[in-house]
Amino acid sequence: MKKIIGIDIGGSTTKIVGLDRGKIFSPMLVKATDPIASVYGAFGKFISANHLNISDIERIMITGVGSSYITEPLYGIPTGKVDEFRAIGAGGLYLSQLTNAIIVSMGTGTAFVKADPSGVRHIGGTGVGGGTLLGLSNRMLNVRHFDDLIETAVGGDLSHIDLNISDISHDIVEGLTPETTASNFGKLSDLATRADIALGIINLVFQTIGMIAVFATRIDHTTDVVLTGNLTNVPQSRDIFKQLGELFKVNFIFPPNAEYATAAGAAIDFAQNGPFKEIPSRS
Repeated sequence: MKKIIGIDIGGSTTKIVGLDRGKIFSPMLVKATDPIASVYGAFGKFISANHLNISDIERIMITGVGSSYITEPLYGIPTGKVDEFRAIGAGGLYLSQLTNAIIVSMGTGTAFVKADPSGVRHIGGTGVGGGTLLGLSNRMLNVRHFDDLIETAVGGDLSHIDLNISDISHDIVEGLTPETTASNFGKLSDLATRADIALGIINLVFQTIGMIAVFATRIDHTTDVVLTGNLTNVPQSRDIFKQLGELFKVNFIFPPNAEYATAAGAAIDFAQNGPFKEIPSRS
């Protein structure tokens, strides 16, 4: 049986996965500023690494903001374009093995979709995401890369950064713990270290994303939230989502290969006979 290739073409990264007999394989990522160069680079790398021939591939399915630059089939292989929100939903459900969930795609910004047996719908988004992390860390800490920000945040203390419920009230606030954040960066101390500030930036971004997801679950009467996208690789995010989940009774899920969910969703959508737009050949 021939393989289906799913490709998520972003602004700075392109992700590619293979789908064979309902299972994804060999997820890869390529960084490039040019979307056309990145998609051909990712495809070439994938083919070489998996010792595949063009004839081994049944179809290529693309999605993402950079997919608009692809105007003809890749290497003559039938190529289709999947709506990005649909790919996010399909990929999130596939990787989590759920049938009903809020899927959160955390990239430069953050998108929220609802996916269930009736379909996938985009329910909103926020400009808070990876771009926010890097923009704030660049301005406040002169740190310009994710890995450096993550390392800088090690050992950080949020009590020097954030204002908590216990800082402003001795009374018990129903439904909230004393450690619940009342104001991000609301207690920024002169004694705050670079680690404290870095952790504060990370906490600000993920708490914002997490709370929007919580609101979505309450509106939609579900408890499962599947987290996908590049930001799932930020290790501090897991504790932040764990705390929010315990506080608001929401199940935040980090599925395997979460950063490749949208690419996987593009391939899965075709395998499940979902709608897509065929890219016509020029010949």
